[in-house]
Amino acid sequence: MDMRNASSRYLDRRDEIETYFDRTAVQAWERLTSTAPVGRIRATVRAGRDQMRENLLSWLPQDMQGLRLLDAGCGTGALAAEAARRGADVVAIDLSPTLVQLARDRWNETPQPSGCGRIDFQAGDMLDESFGGFDHVVAMDSLIHYDTDDMVSALARLESRTRRSMLFTFAPRTPLLAAMHSVGRLFPRSDRSPALTPVAQPMLRAGLSVALSPRGWIEGRSQRVASGFYTSQAWEWRR
Repeated sequence: MDMRNASSRYLDRRDEIETYFDRTAVQAWERLTSTAPVGRIRATVRAGRDQMRENLLSWLPQDMQGLRLLDAGCGTGALAAEAARRGADVVAIDLSPTLVQLARDRWNETPQPSGCGRIDFQAGDMLDESFGGFDHVVAMDSLIHYDTDDMVSALARLESRTRRSMLFTFAPRTPLLAAMHSVGRLFPRSDRSPALTPVAQPMLRAGLSVALSPRGWIEGRSQRVASGFYTSQAWEWRR
């Protein structure tokens, strides 16, 4: 893998994603991640995301007192909030300052139980090394816009600062997702979200085995969630 090319592609893709989520889709994501009524298609996406978040949370300890977690691509903060309620010290970061402010507002407006952990909301790059080390890293649907090499590169950068586990999702390469990807190209460029990049799990496994296994990482649980227009695969890698 050419790390310089991977880094360049990652930065270009990151800028595209930031523009979309911070300018084009903020209102749609605010509504999707609330309890407000949504259309049939978005309802399937909401249900799928809710199920995926619960799956990832079930792979984390119930008692997270004294643990530090990175919510990489936190969106409106639902996963970060639950981890903090378990006692974790959370860094919740997203490329979109607008979504981060919405997450911060929702957290501050909700009474929290005693013993609750702290959330440090940040707008920026999830790979920023200045945030230090973590016990667990969760990247829910924040790597699904990157190809296999860029995902491996990103996870390799995160693993050096992670002590216990990395939980992430990717868009599995299926005929349905390939068809949806092709149809999406028919829409005007201004109306498109950043396209998902379907990834074949065996290819991703091969890349991660080279990048992570020599450093003491092994693959753990994997779970696919398919709900209407939402399809995503969760994967656990742990020390």
